[in-house]
Amino acid sequence: MNPATAIVGIVLIAIVAVVIKTMIKDRKNGKSLQCGGDCSKCRGRCG
Repeated sequence: MNPATAIVGIVLIAIVAVVIKTMIKDRKNGKSLQCGGDCSKCRGRCG
């Protein structure tokens, strides 16, 4: 494995980790993709 491939792999893993962390944080704060980010519009079906 050359160094460039390793660097690209590490960067991709970091980006995926940040996206997953953001999704978990949003879900804990009551935001959901299914309801357009506003769970008050889906009458409690989010979460």
